[in-house]
Amino acid sequence: MEMLNCKGVRFSLIGIHGTRTSLLMKVRSQSHRFYRATTITCCEYAPDHASKRYERYQQQPQNVDLPELHPKNKKKPFPVPIKKMLQASRQNKRLAQMRIEKPLEPPKNGLLLPELVPVAYEVLDNWKVLIRGLSELLNVVTVYGCRKCPQVHVGPVGHEIQDCHGSGSQHRNSHHSWVRGSINDVLIPIESYHLFDPFGRRVKHDTRFDFHRIPAIVELCIQAGVDLPQYPSRRRTSPVRMIGKKVIDRGGVVEEPKPHRSEDCVSLLAELDTFSNQQGRSPAPSNVKEHAEMTLKAYCNVREGVRKLMRKYTVKACGYCSEVHVGPWGHNVKLCGAFKHQWRDGKHGWQDAVVDEVIPPNYVWHVPDPAGPPLRSSLRSFYGKAPAVVELCVQAGAEIPDEYIPMMRTDIVIPDSKEAWKAA
Repeated sequence: MEMLNCKGVRFSLIGIHGTRTSLLMKVRSQSHRFYRATTITCCEYAPDHASKRYERYQQQPQNVDLPELHPKNKKKPFPVPIKKMLQASRQNKRLAQMRIEKPLEPPKNGLLLPELVPVAYEVLDNWKVLIRGLSELLNVVTVYGCRKCPQVHVGPVGHEIQDCHGSGSQHRNSHHSWVRGSINDVLIPIESYHLFDPFGRRVKHDTRFDFHRIPAIVELCIQAGVDLPQYPSRRRTSPVRMIGKKVIDRGGVVEEPKPHRSEDCVSLLAELDTFSNQQGRSPAPSNVKEHAEMTLKAYCNVREGVRKLMRKYTVKACGYCSEVHVGPWGHNVKLCGAFKHQWRDGKHGWQDAVVDEVIPPNYVWHVPDPAGPPLRSSLRSFYGKAPAVVELCVQAGAEIPDEYIPMMRTDIVIPDSKEAWKAA
């Protein structure tokens, strides 16, 4: 006799044993004996082949839920559990009370990690390839952006899904107002202040114009060991010493070098920044697929490299807006205009950043057939989503990466609008 549960676990029946117990109770000065029968069932657990199929499904699911939009009236969740943060804070406070230095390891003490320097150079090279490839593919695949909301669509025509929440959307029945997009709509620019010494003077509100604003990925690579003459960075030979939150030894004072000419910075930003990047040449029809594959590979390499760097180097993000700062502490610029910024006097609510905050995926609707009819609201439950860079490269001829197949829902057959209500 066997039983199988929903997860494919098998229970084999070994035996059934019965016991009988008696209990003597006194009721109204009279004694009564009660008997109770107990049955003990012994089973043996053994995993079935179906459990292996369930494990394989968990590793590579068929479909996953679409990403949810974070509400603007709530703070972002902490990437680190609050209990671990409080535990580390209490430990640092205990060491500070005993006047014991905080144990810091590279790169938390200002020294470089030699094994991550090649990773930083590789990320920067792939970042250049990504920007150059997107500027060329924009001549092949059309990108649209909504005038009233941050929605982006990749395809020959804009979709007809009624999910616009911008100004005047009630007069348009939540339809989007599409215009031609640019590379900034596909690859959202996230900038950060460039610091010569991340452990030096902090960026204040009155001195914010004394610092350059460069892409956060470029600043992360510079602090990880990439040397750019236009944006110098201090390389320490002695570690930083701290007691609690106070820095007691910065390794001496080093004067910041004079800034380079603006022409040199502009020429460099033309390769590293999407704002200074102009639309490139259209690739030959025979090389479009090759360019798409190379751009998509560069995008995946950038995300993987940034993930490796952020495991060691500190990157802070505001819990209310999209501001990012690369360094051990956040800056003091009062430009946060998000939820309840009046209570914070415009200061940012800094917390540890995640990869999606440094290089946002910018999810868009996946178009199964670019030559077919536009996407409709009645069939939105059958459509998938993908990052804008991935969708752009896929429409240009690149193969879909395995990690994005479940979200794009490529195995779902899109029914006719009249048959949608019959689908389960």
